[in-house]
Amino acid sequence: MPLMIIYLDNCCYNRPFDDQTQERIHLESEAILTVLKMGQMKRVIIAGSEILTLEINHMMDDNKKRKVMDLYKVADMHIFYTDKIRQRSADIMSVSKIRTFDSLHIAAAEEANADVLLTTDDKFEKMAEKLDLKTRVVNPLKFVWEVI
Repeated sequence: MPLMIIYLDNCCYNRPFDDQTQERIHLESEAILTVLKMGQMKRVIIAGSEILTLEINHMMDDNKKRKVMDLYKVADMHIFYTDKIRQRSADIMSVSKIRTFDSLHIAAAEEANADVLLTTDDKFEKMAEKLDLKTRVVNPLKFVWEVI
């Protein structure tokens, strides 16, 4: 059986460094760290992208940026920005209110043939549910409950 391919967006890589006193943030962080651990153990494939590294590199807090990049090192697959991804992103934005980076993440995740794109952004998840996507957009906590 082929390994599941998982794409995490930037908010997922940032979540473990957010305020852990909030229960939802703490639980999502644990779910994300579980998925990344599964990637380290080669039980799943973690897909990343040029779009993700660009977004991470634009972070203002250098300390947090370093920590996020350390988490991101677990990615097994790196999808480069191409005209096909740019066009798919434009198509997604033309039929939805999904923002540029989020539409680029969907396009990159689809290019990676990812089974899921994990996000902690509720609006993004809800908007994506209404579209016909090759990759399912889901909250990491919901995903971990389904898989484990």
